[in-house]
Amino acid sequence: MDFIIDATLKAVKHLYQANLNPADVSLQQTRKEFEGQVTIVTFPYTKLSRKSPEQTGTEIGEYLQSNLAEVSGFNVIKGFLNLSISDAYWLNLFYNHILPGDGIAAEPNGKKVMVEYSSPNTNKPLHLGHVRNNLLGYSVASILAAAGYEVVKTNLVNDRGIHICKSMLAWQLFGNGETPESAGMKGDHLVGKYYVVFDKEYKKQIDELKAAGQTEEEAKKNAPLIKEAQQMLQKWEAGDKEVISLWQTMNGWVYAGFDKTYKALGVDFDKFYYESNTYLLGKDIIDEGLAAGVFFKKEDGSVWIDLTADGLDQKLVLRADGTSVYITQDLGTAQLKYNDFHMDESIYVVGNEQDYHFKVLFLILEKLGKSWAKGLYHLSYGMVDLPSGKMKSREGTVVDADDLIREMEETAKEHTEALGKVDGFEDTEKLELYHTIGMGALKYFLLKVDPKKRLLFDPNESVDFQGHTGPFIQYTHARIRSVISRAPLQLDDIVPLTGLDPIERDLIITLGQYPETLQAAAAGHNPAVVANYVYELAKAFNKFYHEKSILQAESDDLKRFRLQLASASANIIKAGMGLLGIAVPERM
Repeated sequence: MDFIIDATLKAVKHLYQANLNPADVSLQQTRKEFEGQVTIVTFPYTKLSRKSPEQTGTEIGEYLQSNLAEVSGFNVIKGFLNLSISDAYWLNLFYNHILPGDGIAAEPNGKKVMVEYSSPNTNKPLHLGHVRNNLLGYSVASILAAAGYEVVKTNLVNDRGIHICKSMLAWQLFGNGETPESAGMKGDHLVGKYYVVFDKEYKKQIDELKAAGQTEEEAKKNAPLIKEAQQMLQKWEAGDKEVISLWQTMNGWVYAGFDKTYKALGVDFDKFYYESNTYLLGKDIIDEGLAAGVFFKKEDGSVWIDLTADGLDQKLVLRADGTSVYITQDLGTAQLKYNDFHMDESIYVVGNEQDYHFKVLFLILEKLGKSWAKGLYHLSYGMVDLPSGKMKSREGTVVDADDLIREMEETAKEHTEALGKVDGFEDTEKLELYHTIGMGALKYFLLKVDPKKRLLFDPNESVDFQGHTGPFIQYTHARIRSVISRAPLQLDDIVPLTGLDPIERDLIITLGQYPETLQAAAAGHNPAVVANYVYELAKAFNKFYHEKSILQAESDDLKRFRLQLASASANIIKAGMGLLGIAVPERM
């Protein structure tokens, strides 16, 4: 509310002959127990007025009420000036901004941002950790796009390395030519199956070598399987045609499986990067850093950077034999991505176990003088836990993403049918609804929590139609659409009202907060800001719905206005949930 800030600056100049900056005026939403909608904190101005906070607040309040038509009254509680804003102001806001949909999508701001998420390994299916990663990345990208940024969604696939060769070798040795078609399995599950097979056979060999007198470490190094996997990796790096062909075939199976999971999750990407294409990158940057004195060589020829003055440690950036370490290729890939897109900001959605790695990576790029390094951001997130016994994983250790999606659809079906919310639905409609509710429950539960926090995910709790859940918000949207479908009135006319009921005003105030909520979520890379706002809006609408009749309003004008309020609420709920990747049903 810039007009209140401007008027407050004028009040202080008029009353106390002092010039303030807009940043010196602190506005808050008035607490529910006090009358008013906007609160000014007046404690800082007592030095200028040389009066008590109450007297200062009263003087500023009197000035604002005399000079601003929008201020209809005020009260002062200690150092807080609570302003009542006129109904005319709220009606103007509603008809000129909220109802037309202003702020649902911001104007382009001329900035480009890349969001990198998912980053799977091609030796196993996606799991619960990937689910949080994908949902966070997709939602942050959607929020930034709505906030006016040009967004590029990327996926850096880890498609090479010893872990990939383990699946390949196990399939060669034990697969008997099995394919996704012959096994009736998704390709990522089939490849993951052989990764598990490798691990089991490897452990057997370790136990045999230990029984023959070798130590644990010796047995791990000398087991024939691991030696064969290492030889396969060497052949891959040397471009062996047979190994490359098998790698392409099995990775193809995995990508087909991933695509199905991504589709079920409702996420997508604009650009894929593959570590098989990027693992040799970064060596030029090492040479560049050596020439600039950023890196140093040890006697064995290995290259390092000393970050102890920055509170970190010494970091190896190139091995003595000239081969890359992980951070070498990360340096090269960061440069490649910038060369490709020249973005202002690059967001890495990666779990918090990599916090240190990204501190080092970003600091090295800054020391190398990369102008774009200040725009790098690690969106660090916590682990997701499940209540014991709630879900079984295929391998007994990690919850598979496809299993989780099926579980959510089944849980949604049970809850929905128990409440009788699918009476009159065709079978295909029911299946679509179960998926919509199940995925809405999953996504909302994972996104309503600050990304940095570890969370406990309970499938049953998430599908509850009451409380702080996705289905509660989805049901609110369906309820609104049902009401509007029963009203033949035109909803785009301005209704000549002279005043508002407090509950109507509260709903307009909540609706009007959407644009600033969107920008706050974008600035903080935090979908939880949007998720919690949409929940508050759904609660505000339901309070309005239960206390004020819409279709049986006292007059046609009031009926039309309340339908307009309902329509605007549905539109913003749909927009906000859409930023979380959540669909809202028209009926349920």
